[in-house]
Amino acid sequence: EEAQKTYAEFSEWCEERSKDLSHDIKTGKAEGAELSAVIDEATATIGALAAKIEMLAGEISVDEADLKAATDIRGKEASVFAAQEKELTEVIDTLQRAVGILERESKKGGASMLQLKGAQNLAQALSVMVEASMLSTSEAGSVTALAQTSGGAAVEDVGAPAGAVYESHSGDIVQTLTDLLDEAESQLTAAREKETQDLNAFEMMEQVLEDEIKFGKKEMGEAKSASAAASEKKAAADGDLEMTSKALATDTTGLADLHHECMTKAEDFE
Repeated sequence: EEAQKTYAEFSEWCEERSKDLSHDIKTGKAEGAELSAVIDEATATIGALAAKIEMLAGEISVDEADLKAATDIRGKEASVFAAQEKELTEVIDTLQRAVGILERESKKGGASMLQLKGAQNLAQALSVMVEASMLSTSEAGSVTALAQTSGGAAVEDVGAPAGAVYESHSGDIVQTLTDLLDEAESQLTAAREKETQDLNAFEMMEQVLEDEIKFGKKEMGEAKSASAAASEKKAAADGDLEMTSKALATDTTGLADLHHECMTKAEDFE
């Protein structure tokens, strides 16, 4: 009877212990499945974010290269305009002074005006003005260059024989220089308008590219933060899964050992 009581208590313990271990195993398996799902999700998130970061890095690199190229081009355009504006401003000043001088000298008469009346073309007229210290050599060269590139009557005047467009008297040289002055002022106006358009176009492009770079870097920062958070979550889940797996293995072994022990005792009792 005492042995029966002892076996009954042992049998009850076996049953309770088996229930506890079975519950722990079931719980461990569920927790393991949940942790595996967390790890899979975090791994997928990390992969997707890595692809996004790589894409954003490429886009930012392209935008930065485009901005640098556009800035370099704008710098060259600005330099060309600055030189052109300086040259035209100087030749306009030269032409204004030359016309004023000729108009004053024509009223006074004199040796210089007699020489101008003998000039056969614009080049000769400018040479006379240089000799008379009305213009410097460089100023006369600037006027000649403008006449050669401006087109129209002014170009024909350069080197034109007497009897052609340029007639040999002072009135025509004044008119020719006045025409060149109008041409230079038109070129300067056109150059300034083009510079304004080019600058506006660049500033618009610059703003678009800077915004794209700014937003791209912001988005990349957010993606990197999210990736770091996902990596941290995955690492924690990996650690938890390792502990859960060890506990599950221990419980599974414990349950098998329990069954063996209980079966052995039952056989011995019988």
